[in-house]
Amino acid sequence: MDRRSSPRADSTLPLLLRGYAWLPNRLRRRPGPVLRTRLLGRPAVALHGPEAVRFFYDERHIRRAGALPEPVRATLFGHGAVHGLDGAAHQLRKAMFLGLLADPRRLERLVGSVGEAWDAAVPRWRERGQVVVLDAVAEVLTAGVARWAGLTLHDDEVAPLARDLVAMVDGFATVGPRHWRARLARRRRERSLAALVEAVRDGSASVPADCAVQTVAQHRDADGELLAPRVAAVELLNVLRPTVAVCWFAAFAAHAMHRWPDNRRRLAEDDGAFATAFTQEVRRFYPFAPFVGGKAAADLTFAGEPLPAGTLVLLDLYGHLHDPALWEDPYGFHPQRFLDVPADSQKLIPQGGGDAATGHRCPGEGVVVGLLESLAPRLARLDYTVPDQDLTIALGRVIARPRSGFVINLTS
Repeated sequence: MDRRSSPRADSTLPLLLRGYAWLPNRLRRRPGPVLRTRLLGRPAVALHGPEAVRFFYDERHIRRAGALPEPVRATLFGHGAVHGLDGAAHQLRKAMFLGLLADPRRLERLVGSVGEAWDAAVPRWRERGQVVVLDAVAEVLTAGVARWAGLTLHDDEVAPLARDLVAMVDGFATVGPRHWRARLARRRRERSLAALVEAVRDGSASVPADCAVQTVAQHRDADGELLAPRVAAVELLNVLRPTVAVCWFAAFAAHAMHRWPDNRRRLAEDDGAFATAFTQEVRRFYPFAPFVGGKAAADLTFAGEPLPAGTLVLLDLYGHLHDPALWEDPYGFHPQRFLDVPADSQKLIPQGGGDAATGHRCPGEGVVVGLLESLAPRLARLDYTVPDQDLTIALGRVIARPRSGFVINLTS
């Protein structure tokens, strides 16, 4: 048997080299919904397809506790985060996030705060003449979400915080400088936010009564105890960081408008429906993660294949969102598909499947959709041109992005 296709061959290096393409390519070479491999020396099983989504997001089958590799916990999510909990502990911590991120009034305030930050930034962008969309929108998102969350930032603090939040995302699935920048950024921000949590608790710092800082600082876990200050800081970052990560989708939106210009015209003239469809197609076409992982909670069987307890189980996201059995012309960018048929939450899974209230689907999915629905038309209405640059999106890079970050020249 060819060692490259052997289930005993470790796939860590091919994954690092091929990124989003690794799992779909392997699954295409081995027809069926189950693929056996090894990652970081551990046996792993990759699943694909709608039945796999339902199976994976059933907590009787897949657990997250202990499944996340240490490099991911040390950069993207943080140690002690909700992402590594299961059962009652997960439900209670998740309810805190749902209260913050899924409440329509809070979501409306967050989108409004980011919109105000965008409108304030545009004159500065025009003075500069040229901006990198990914970086500029990261600062807008940071200013907006910080104000909404109850953080007080001076103008000169916004850009450094934005860089740190972007670094945590950009370095979680790699080795080398990007990864170490992510670790340092997380350490720096956890330390400062833990100090803020302690100050809020002892009364030496005052924040709005219903803001995210206050909510997380006063949250009591399943044991009835307040979160340790460092864990509270981790969870505050799990509100701030994913919100700022929408800058990737903003860059992808710019890329889609440039590659298929009719989308820019329609967004600029839109009454809202096309912005929603465009947002969903951006999330499908340019998904954030290649796959998600967990551990088999017991000895299980899927599609006739045994999954021993403790097996690392991966759910293919990129391949699912580009599967011709699920999507017509999956490698074409067609927002119209979501005008014709509303998004199916169990088919469109760039931020996970299942139910956000009871499972591990991202509670901030509505935040991503709401922000991109607001920002994509704003971007479309800007007067800008696109200079020559490298707009390659390398699938081997996780997290993928236009290589240039998408540079635009603004006209006054």
